[in-house]
Amino acid sequence: MRAGIVGLGLMGGSMGLALQEVRAQLGIKSLVGFDHNVLHAQMALSLGLVEECVELEQIQECDLIILATPVEGIIQILAHIQPAPTSTIIELGGAKVQMMCAIPKAIRAQVVASHPMCGTEFYGPKAALKDLYKHKIVVLVDGEYSGISHLQRAKEVFSAIGMQMVKMGAQAHDQHVAFVSHLPHAISYALANVVLAQESPQNILSLAAGGFKDMSRLSKSSPQMWRGIFEQNQTRLLEALELFIAEMQRTKAMLETQEWDKLCAWMQRANCLQEFM
Repeated sequence: MRAGIVGLGLMGGSMGLALQEVRAQLGIKSLVGFDHNVLHAQMALSLGLVEECVELEQIQECDLIILATPVEGIIQILAHIQPAPTSTIIELGGAKVQMMCAIPKAIRAQVVASHPMCGTEFYGPKAALKDLYKHKIVVLVDGEYSGISHLQRAKEVFSAIGMQMVKMGAQAHDQHVAFVSHLPHAISYALANVVLAQESPQNILSLAAGGFKDMSRLSKSSPQMWRGIFEQNQTRLLEALELFIAEMQRTKAMLETQEWDKLCAWMQRANCLQEFM
């Protein structure tokens, strides 16, 4: 089997490293990659993320095609790719509803929509980690629209690299990840910008400890990637933001009225979250 990866940053580069660890198990004879950023392609090659960098046209000749670009890039590629009839395309995008609607009917059965629930705040080829996917969850989205053989191949890949699979519809996926992934990123970006807008951000940041660093970590994430995700899941993210803003307004009201017991009960309720994790 010949495998090809489009997008050689954190997700694609890490997939390249992971596949090389299990290539014998999956029968991968060669692993090639493509990135529109020439420097990234060169870096990926020097870092050993793939064995060879080729043109996008050559990727579509692979038996296994992994799409690991920002979401809008995946949609553009799916609109123009002409894979061999036996090729399996696994896309790793972080928002699904609009993407599912954009997949051409001619290749729909060959496409397996997935969302690995993992990542870091770093991006680019240097951010790649060989164990990024190990012991993490991957959501298989609208799997009933994928051909049986293609879905099975995708499952074999995810199983081989150590992932746990769950099934979900596109609507439910986008609604859920709006709360657990997209909203936290939006909050982190907002927190960073609030501090940066102050008169002396350097002085404020000199006092930063674990709490701020934990909450602001996600603000280092790729703006290009997250712009696409926010755009694709705009409706669900807006709904989540409205609920979060309402919660902040309630917090503000308790502080203004000095309802300390009520505020304490509010924080104790939040402690219960850990029971579900």
